[in-house]
Amino acid sequence: MSKAQISTAQGFLSLKSDYTGTGKYVYNSGTVYAQQHFTVPPGGGLDFQASFQANTQKGCWPAFWLTAVDGWPPEIDLCEWKGNGKVSFNTFNTSSQVAALDVPYPNPGSWHSIRSQLRAEADGSTLEISFFLDDQLVATQHGAKMVNVPFWFIIDYQMLGSSGNIGPHDTTYFNVKGLTVTSITTSPGDSSGPGKP
Repeated sequence: MSKAQISTAQGFLSLKSDYTGTGKYVYNSGTVYAQQHFTVPPGGGLDFQASFQANTQKGCWPAFWLTAVDGWPPEIDLCEWKGNGKVSFNTFNTSSQVAALDVPYPNPGSWHSIRSQLRAEADGSTLEISFFLDDQLVATQHGAKMVNVPFWFIIDYQMLGSSGNIGPHDTTYFNVKGLTVTSITTSPGDSSGPGKP
């Protein structure tokens, strides 16, 4: 990962991956971490929203995700692409207790909007996560013991790994625009409504 692989010159965030073919690392690519942690308090929520141009070729692994500050799991993959022509939405309660859904991702060169709504449930411990692709609800998952847990927020363009053991030799990009993170206050016991920003 390298700062040189990250650009905002075109008015949006662009992470670039270059094939090197030499040394320990076959690719040089980019990652961005938020400077703050994100936590959903009891009775609260967070909305993560952005538009993406994401490469879906084998070997390309762009991701937009949350991982616990202290240990792992929990993890919430707000969206990731693992080289199979689909977009994945996943919630890791433990390494073996995982809710996962792959959805077809047509026209990856076009911009697609993705929104993830995180809401604290009435038990004060469980998160309800609703995933939207182009304003259509595609999945609702639940994260146990994720309320009041601080998360890192990461945008990165990994290569290989879960997306396959071979990848493109040309330069590829993961582009993100219109990113917003909105804090929500919900009514007591209500995890489904849009709440109040």
